[in-house]
Amino acid sequence: MRCLSLLRILRSSDAFHRRYASVKPATLPAGSDLAGKSSLSPRIHEKLQILQTKYAELNQQMSGDVSKLGREELARLSKDLNETGLLVMPYSRLLQHYNELVELQQMIESKDKSLQEMASEEKTGTLEAIADCEREIVSNLLPQDTAEKANAILELRAGTGGNEASLFCGELLEMYQRFSQLRGWKFNKMSISEDGDKVKEAVIEISGRNVFGVLMFESGTHRVQRVPATESQGRIHTSTVTVAVLPEAADVHVEVKESDLRIECCRASGAGGQHVNTTDSAVRITHLPTGIFVENQQERSQIQNKEKAMKVLRARLYDMERQRLDKERRASRNKLIGSGDRSEKIRTYNFAQNRVTDHRINLSLYDIEGILNGTESMQHIIDQLRMQHDLDELANLD
Repeated sequence: MRCLSLLRILRSSDAFHRRYASVKPATLPAGSDLAGKSSLSPRIHEKLQILQTKYAELNQQMSGDVSKLGREELARLSKDLNETGLLVMPYSRLLQHYNELVELQQMIESKDKSLQEMASEEKTGTLEAIADCEREIVSNLLPQDTAEKANAILELRAGTGGNEASLFCGELLEMYQRFSQLRGWKFNKMSISEDGDKVKEAVIEISGRNVFGVLMFESGTHRVQRVPATESQGRIHTSTVTVAVLPEAADVHVEVKESDLRIECCRASGAGGQHVNTTDSAVRITHLPTGIFVENQQERSQIQNKEKAMKVLRARLYDMERQRLDKERRASRNKLIGSGDRSEKIRTYNFAQNRVTDHRINLSLYDIEGILNGTESMQHIIDQLRMQHDLDELANLD
């Protein structure tokens, strides 16, 4: 579903519960005045109320004499009715739950204690039902991005900070691997440059359900602040790792002409035992129109290295096209991951304070071990980023 985990987020949101728990019945009347008390903006409520009228008119047309309508006209009306119903049905339930909430609040404020207890218990269920309806409305309102269902190519690169950046790059690699394992995703290392625990760069293919939709907000500069093991004075060092998450492109998404490619083969380098430098197995592919190049030497076979390099190249070209279309359509989001400079961070991992802060939503969690282990704490950050993204998208619909 387009709006991943929004129901769970809203249910657990203190702000959401406070919004309704503190409202007096007199300030929460039925009808359009509810707009000011909803997670949906007043403008969205207005649009939904207009759709209610349209839905009633369509229902009346379809329930009348349709024998005089042509096949195309009948198909159009049927399609309009179904599409409008996707928004009107949950919105009708939402208004009903709002009215129930007013009645329950009146019971809670009564002098009958047994009635108060019963109403308080039912109020929790009503709040969850409201969250359910709003989640469904948000999901159906927002434009569908088919790329979110795709597998993903994860690229990690050590930025500023020397060896410490490479060590942290290795830790982030393990974090994403654990996170993938917990979700039942496949984690395939396509290309990696490493020296023990230090990782200079890595390219990973992650396949499973909605991989890109979950990980898309991880793109950017991740900053670590800690005292390195080699630091004798106890000084805190700051290092960075850049992360890029690209939707894996199917062949039908990107057309790559052979004439646009320059394919070079050379001998693999680095630690690798007896198979290194014995054959020209390493592959470097350059897409001439864009200048994008990909290298792979992970496999012993030149054919396998070429296949992996082409997969990464297609993902990058696909993501480039998606970003171009996205900028034309919205012109408000900058999806560049940055150069790896410390000032461009999206997230900070502060070991001394046991804190991870995502600067885009000003969220701090004090569970650095749990996050690096890919547990629920990491999922919580992703959920909050998703919720903010969807609320921003809703604002653009106003």
